[in-house]
Amino acid sequence: MKVLGLFAAVFGGFVSTSNVANADDAGHAAYINACATCHGVDGRGGGPIAELLTVEVPALTRLSAENEGVFPMLKVIHAIDGRQSIRGHGNPMPVWGQQFEVEAEDYGPYGGEAVVRGRILSIAYYLESIQE
Repeated sequence: MKVLGLFAAVFGGFVSTSNVANADDAGHAAYINACATCHGVDGRGGGPIAELLTVEVPALTRLSAENEGVFPMLKVIHAIDGRQSIRGHGNPMPVWGQQFEVEAEDYGPYGGEAVVRGRILSIAYYLESIQE
């Protein structure tokens, strides 16, 4: 958590208080673009692709409830990123870190990685905000 706090503090310095709503909107927009087709617009797992999959799509609004009331931020970040975990063992979740990396190539190797991590973090914060 300390690493996430440091990351948020560093990048939070670039976001003025007038842009906080824009940061929330960015997480929601990234979620809609990357996640809603499977997990649904409301995060409850009822996206249009969900019925075509061979595995049950989890409700993302219950992550805190399933983790003793604590949002599992690092686990969520790793699940979205997918680049550090082992995906070759039957997990159908797309590796969004690689997709975001391709989309951020124009920012260079270091800037691109910052963009990828920021995008993933914004989705994770959005998911934290929709917990039931």
